[in-house]
Formats: sequence, C-alpha cells, structure tokens
Amino acid sequence: MTPGEELLFLALGGSGEIGMNVNLYGCRGKWLMVDCGLTFGDHEYPGIDLVLPDLEFIERRQKDLVGLVLTHGHEDHIGAIPYLAADLKVPIFATPFTAGLIAGKLEEEGLTGQVKLKIIERGGSIDLAPFRVTYVPLAHSIPEGNGLLIETPHGRVFHTGDWKIDNTPVLGNPTGAEALTAIGDKGVLALVCDSTNAFTEEASGSEADVYQGLLQTVGEARGRVLVTTFASNAARLDTIGRVADETGRRVVVAGRSLDRILKVAKATGYLRDFPEPVRFDEAMRLPRKDVLIVATGGQGEPRAALGRIAAGNHELKLGEGDTVIFSSKQIPGNEVAIGRIMNALSELGVLTVTDRQAHVHVSGHPGRPELAAMYRWIRPQVLVPVHGEPRHLREQARFGLANGIPTAVFQEDGDVIRLAPGAPKKVGEERVGRLVLDGDVILPADGSTINERRKLGVNGIIAVSLPLGANGALAGEPVVRALGVPVEQDRSDFLRDAADVAARAVEPRMDEEKLRETVRLAVRRCATVWTGKKPIVEVMLVRAG
Repeated sequence: MTPGEELLFLALGGSGEIGMNVNLYGCRGKWLMVDCGLTFGDHEYPGIDLVLPDLEFIERRQKDLVGLVLTHGHEDHIGAIPYLAADLKVPIFATPFTAGLIAGKLEEEGLTGQVKLKIIERGGSIDLAPFRVTYVPLAHSIPEGNGLLIETPHGRVFHTGDWKIDNTPVLGNPTGAEALTAIGDKGVLALVCDSTNAFTEEASGSEADVYQGLLQTVGEARGRVLVTTFASNAARLDTIGRVADETGRRVVVAGRSLDRILKVAKATGYLRDFPEPVRFDEAMRLPRKDVLIVATGGQGEPRAALGRIAAGNHELKLGEGDTVIFSSKQIPGNEVAIGRIMNALSELGVLTVTDRQAHVHVSGHPGRPELAAMYRWIRPQVLVPVHGEPRHLREQARFGLANGIPTAVFQEDGDVIRLAPGAPKKVGEERVGRLVLDGDVILPADGSTINERRKLGVNGIIAVSLPLGANGALAGEPVVRALGVPVEQDRSDFLRDAADVAARAVEPRMDEEKLRETVRLAVRRCATVWTGKKPIVEVMLVRAG
C-alpha cells in the first residue's frame, strides 16, 4: 500500500471506538500521521491499565513517514507516544502546552533526546512535502486544542481534532466564525470531524457558564468541598481556582496528573493566577468550610485520589456534611465504578453533586448545533466522521448529508479511503490491532498472555506435581494445588480425588509429553465433574534421584 497520485485516509485507531486516535494521510508515496493516542484497560484485559494502537502498518513504512503532528494533549491523542514513537524515527510536532506534556512523558520513560520534539506556535505551519500543515486554534477542554488545515496536491483537508464552540473561553483564543469561513471560502475537499456528541441535540456550552454553577454549589456547602474533574481540563482548574478565591477557601491538589498539568500549564503561560495549594496536613488543620480539594478519580478509579479518600486510605479525609462535586462527564462503561465510589462517600455522610443536580460541567465536544455551524463555515465536499463508535460515525454521516454536505464516508479502523481524485471510496483494508502495556512489557492484546489470563479469571488453575521413578512409574503421591477453582468447603476432598485421578493416569515408560497431556485431561475432567468448570491444568514431572 504505497500511495500514488492520490490522497488516501487510513485510521489505525479512533474510528469505531472512542479513544486511541491515530490517523494517516497518504499522498505521492508519503504518509503523514495525526495523533498517537491510547485508551484504558477494562474487564476485557485483566491486569491491564493502558491499551495502545498497533502501528505495524506504518512501522513497516517508516521510511515513507514524514512526521507525526499532534492536535492536542489528551491521552487518547498523545498517550501512546512514550511507548511507540521511538520506533517511528520521525519528528513530532506540537504546540507549546502539548509539547510540555510530551516532554514530561518522554523524560519519565528515559527517552529525552531520543525522540525529536519540535514546538510549533499556535497558528504556525509546517512543510512536510507533499503536505503542508497549518495549526488552527479551536476551543476544547484542554489548552491549545487545534484543528489542522492539511494542504495536499489533491485538495485541502480540515482535520478538526477534538473541538467545541465556546464564545466566552476561559483559556486561549480559539478561531472564530469569520476565520473558519475564510478557510471554507478557499475550498475544502474533506472535513475529518469529531463525532463524540453526534447524538447530542444541545450545544456543548461555555466553560464560563460552569463558573456560576460551581460558585453557587461551593458557596452553599457547609463543610469541606472536593471537586473532581479530568486533570487535563486546565480551563476547569482555572474555574475552580477562581471559585476557591471567591468563596474564601484554600485549595488542596490531590493527584499526580493534576500536579503535572498545573506545572506544564504555568510553564507555558496558563493558570498563572491559580491559588497556591496548601499541603495535605495543613488542609486537615483548617476549618472545614475553608477547604476546597481538587482531586483525580472522577471516573471511579480505585487507586486515584478520590477513590482512596472515599476508602479512608488517604491523608485527606472527608466526613459528615462534606460535599463532593463530580465536575466531569461519566464515561460510558464507568458507571459501576463511579457508583461504588459514590456509595462509599455516602457511607461517610458526604453529599455528592453531579451535572444532573447542578450546572457543574460542560462537554469539550460539539453537539449537533456546533456540527451544523462547522459545516456552514467549512463547506467541505466530503465529510469523514472520526472519533466515535460506529453509531456515532454513522449518525454524523447522516447529519452531515442532511445539512448539505454532498458526500459522507463511513469508515472504521483499517479502511483505506481514497479521498481524491474522483469520488471518495474504500480502496483497501489493512490489519489493525491493539497492544497492551503489561507492567513494563508491550504485548499483543489478543496474544497468549492475555488469553490465558482471561481463562484463569474465569476458570482458575490447577497445578499437579508428579514424582516419577527411573522407569517412569509413579514414585510417590501426586501433589495438587488449586487456585480460583470453586470448591471452597470441599477443597480437601476435591484435592484428594484429583490426586487419585492423576495417579491412576500414570503408566510406566509413557512418553513425557503424552504423560503430561493424559494427566492434564484426567484432572480437568475431574474438576469439571466437581465444579462444572474447565480450569487450566499444569502438570510438572519431578524425577526421583
């Protein structure tokens, strides 16, 4: 798959899923990568926190990759860089705030100097022949959200990244309607657009509106207040800091990611007026009505600050009459984990407030009114929905067609779309996949390690140790251990039965591999009779003498 005199689009992540955004543009034998994000593990990946895109397609074409251009600093757009970028051996381009976040990640992984990180000022341009990329500042829930105007020999593409319309932004100066209309006036072949809120009938709302909701809620609180939000939402942190000042509360910051965002934001000219945080021990000595805690963990993460506070395992304490404000959207799939945290807080006598009770959050993604406005300004020939599950992508495609865009392309990860010349169409399909970060090791998400771990989680494991004599006959009693096998009170009886079954399966002078397999199947059948489960059975042969 080498692009010729054409413009190709290929998503390796983020199309057909929310998160892990990786997009490629191909033209005249070269590829341009936009974003390199990750997503987070769930029950499907036991023991896994981070899930990465499989970049095998572009790694095999690394010599044809001209650069990696980043739209903004959210984890689903930059999070995979410390683990995968060194293998790409191309420069990374980002605006100052995003570059600051990446520099910190590279330093943590010992990669400083091994990856070329080039800072581009907001509104700046990069020549990466045959592409020319211009940064177009857009509003989002993190500083320096950017769309990308990508000029190619076959037309111009406007790649939105994540965006919204905010007429009263707290941080930054996003591009307005007039400038976006001017981009459309010069002609746009394709609009590659965020689909996250394609079903949402209302506009996302302004960050400035959240100030009044938080001010009222915090002002009415009697005891300590904890506000949890996405750490990367620096605009929300600015709002929380102003609310703290207005209500006479001292700020406490709990969470490493919050510390990192504050550090980078201040270094790049943001959050200069954020109140100086007090130490945990100092906060606990202050009157309860004088404390405002900003904490990570609003998605129910048990090891994050809020989870540990709710469990009573943190230096910061909450109790009767205190308030926790969830100033963030509940990500689908996290409902049970968030509910668990809320129940723990309730047991402590803490009042919880979400965006259902007060205006304490606005989205960073465009609702339908904002999508319609972008269509009017840019007026593309083709709409390519990205950043969403299949239902989001198809809904934005329908919505775009209903709003006058001539053509909309539904595509998912791995689909090779020719945008030009001619009518856009799918011209190929490439393998895509997922990798997982397991400890310090990167593994295929569908490999033997994760598959075995799933089986262990479902069925448990039995280990059988067989002592054998010189002639291969049994030289003693088999030893059986079971973990995660549902026998409970019957464990002793089951282990004796399993050991007896293993002993009877041994025949002198049997080939070792055949012996292992015979005993394995016999013990597993025994376990199935006892439990209805089919545990993993491992057989070890121990030679006497």
